[in-house]
Formats: sequence, C-alpha cells, structure tokens
Amino acid sequence: MTTERETRVLIIGSGPAGYTAAVYASRAMLKPILVQGLEPGGQLTTTTDVENWPGDATVQGPDLMVRMEGHAREMGAEVITDIITDLDLSKRPFTAKGDSGTVYKADAVILATGARAKWLGLPSEEAFKGFGVSACATCDGFFYRGQEIVVVGGGNTAVEEALFLTNFASKVTLIHRRDELRAEMVLQKRLFDHPKIETLWFHQLEEVVGEDSPKGVTGVRAKNVKTGEITEIPAKGVFIAIGHAPASELVKDQLETHHGGYVKVEPGTTRTSVPGVFAAGDLTDHVYRQAVTSAGMGCMAALDAERFLAEAGDAPEVEGHAKDETLPLGYGAPETEGVQ
Repeated sequence: MTTERETRVLIIGSGPAGYTAAVYASRAMLKPILVQGLEPGGQLTTTTDVENWPGDATVQGPDLMVRMEGHAREMGAEVITDIITDLDLSKRPFTAKGDSGTVYKADAVILATGARAKWLGLPSEEAFKGFGVSACATCDGFFYRGQEIVVVGGGNTAVEEALFLTNFASKVTLIHRRDELRAEMVLQKRLFDHPKIETLWFHQLEEVVGEDSPKGVTGVRAKNVKTGEITEIPAKGVFIAIGHAPASELVKDQLETHHGGYVKVEPGTTRTSVPGVFAAGDLTDHVYRQAVTSAGMGCMAALDAERFLAEAGDAPEVEGHAKDETLPLGYGAPETEGVQ
C-alpha cells in the first residue's frame, strides 16, 4: 500500500545546504520534510578534518553532519531516510516518489542533492572498484596499512586524500597530468613537505593492474602525456580524486541546467526555471563548492521558498496574521529596533 505525505516544503538532499534549509524552513513554521537521499550527510561524511568551517578550527566531517542533522530535527524538521527516485515538477503540488514507496506532495521543493565523485571511465578502473579502486580515502584508507597507494588528481580533493592516506600507507604517489596543482596553497605546502608523498607530473592513469584470485590491485600503469612513455607503479590501492559532478539526474529534463548539468538559478537567488522549485549547494555551484557556501545557499533557498509560499497564499497561519496575507521574510523572528 502506497503511503502519501503532504508538506509545504520538501527538501531533497542532506548536506550542509539541505540541513540548513531545514533549519530555516522550520523556523518559518513551514514544517518541512527532508529526505536524506543515497548518502545522508553528503560529501562531508567522506572527509576527515574540516578546517574551514567557521567556529571550528578543526572538526571531523561526519561529526559536523551529525550536528547539522540534530539541529534540523531540534528545530522541528522531519528527517526521513529515503531516496527520491522520481520527481514531477510539471504542476503544483509537486510530486516525488521515494524508493520506500512513499509519495511526497509539496507546495515547494528545495533541491540540495549535491554532487558525486567523478571516475575516469577506464575498464580496468571499473573492474577493480571495491577491490582496490576507490573514490573515498576516509572510507577505505584503513585497508591499506603499510601498503603503497596511488592517488589521481590535482585539486583540493586529491591533495586532501593523499595527505590523509599517509596515516596508513608506506608511500603515496600522486599522479597529475600537469606540472602544477590546483589545490589551495596551504594544502600544497603540506603535500610537498610530506616525506611519504611523491608526485608524478605530466602523467595520466592508463590502466589499473591486478589479480583475479584473490581479486585485488597490484599496481598501475601511468602514461607520460608528453612522450607517451609508460611508468609502472606498484600499489595496493588506487584512489580517484578528480572532482565531482552535480547530482541532477532527477531534474535534468525539467529544469534549466548549464556548465555540464548544474541547475541554473536566478543570480542572487535560489529560484530555478520552475516557480516554487529552489536549488542550493553543489547542485548549482560550479565555482566555489564549499560547505559554508552551500549552507548559505540552503538558508537562501528556505527564505526564497517562504516568500514564494506567502505570495502564493500557502504560508502557515501565524498569530496576528491571516493566512492569505503576504508575510515578510523572517516572520516569526524577533524584531530589532531600526532593522528592517
């Protein structure tokens, strides 16, 4: 039997954008439902030390997300463990179908599905996924204690993964197709200063080499992008860290996208091409892609949704206001003298 749930605001996704949207929507008395998705907590659950979250000099990514979820629940958001498999944005109320069989109907939708790890697309990479090939150092690094490891990439993700893996590996080789990294300078300095890390410039991963019985990686072949020469590197683990792609599959044919699938929003807002549908976080952000900017956009999305529902006459009743009155942003919050 299909269960049907109705809500003013349905939030899809549970990273910093989703949880922050839930906090603000709850404060606006919109009683939001947040569906966590395939990876509750998002990308931060696969990181270790987070050093750029305001107020925490260092915090573990998973711990930060547990705190965010707890905050959303404390404010009154209903957080549901489910995966949205289909979303119909053709008419209001919008309809979303969950893998659990639940159908969610919402007057407004906030999309915060984030981004997912990219892969190289090599047949050998696919063949050894889960058997030595990974995109998550914090998930799998422990399995390679005392072993040699290869990391592929040149941005923040690759450098962070390489540094983290030195906690387990005897040696980490970073393979990058250029002769300079895109990572933040503070991370680059740590990488270059680390005695366990060696960088292989102007190379790209050509093939993952391994055995079938027992199945596992034994090394990689890397090709020099200038000369074509092949270098063989022994390794038990290969970590692909070449960035992320927006998780926009649910809406790619319903919303306007750009820059390879990122959901397009009106500048300065989180409004998408469909009225009543808002997007926040890495799903829309191809430039900054930071936890703090995602959280800020989650706040914006909730406030944008609040205004949309008020103007549509769907706002909750608040003491002293009729339901069909247009309420200002932040209603229900204490007023400060001299501040609009």
